[in-house]
Amino acid sequence: MKRFLSIAIMTSSMLAFGTAAVANTADAKATYKANTEQAESDYKAAREKCNSLAGTDKNICIAEAEAAETRSKANAEAQYKNTPQALRSARKEIADADYKVAEEKCDKEAGNDKDVCIKRAKAAKVAAIADANTEKSIATSRAEGQEDKQDANYKLAIQKCDALAGDAKNNCISNAKARYGK
Repeated sequence: MKRFLSIAIMTSSMLAFGTAAVANTADAKATYKANTEQAESDYKAAREKCNSLAGTDKNICIAEAEAAETRSKANAEAQYKNTPQALRSARKEIADADYKVAEEKCDKEAGNDKDVCIKRAKAAKVAAIADANTEKSIATSRAEGQEDKQDANYKLAIQKCDALAGDAKNNCISNAKARYGK
């Protein structure tokens, strides 16, 4: 009788835990679906507002709407999957989307200012991706991430030097090389 009772208790507790796990999975899936549908709805509304704009402003508005949708969907997927890989992937998608917005904003600039703006946007993207990869392997990724950030910042500093001429440009380049160890 004791054995039957203990088996019955274990079986019922296992069923309870199994049911809870299925319920949590169903809740997570429903939340994920609701979040992605909300992101699509928000995107359509934001995209509609862009139709009243023209030129570069319209392009920026569209890029911002797409970035917001990407951000929402990527975060929803990362939360649903709940893995380090999903979080890294979401961060990288968001970095790409943010870069596209920055790139559109750079189109308002001209000449070297535009080049500097694009280099700054690339440096921010590289930094965001390096930060996302830091989660992968703390020891190796930090070193690689720091190198990527240094390279991106060095390229930005050199681009800024292009606006100068003569000795000022040479000094600027020398300072950038010294600062970033090149």
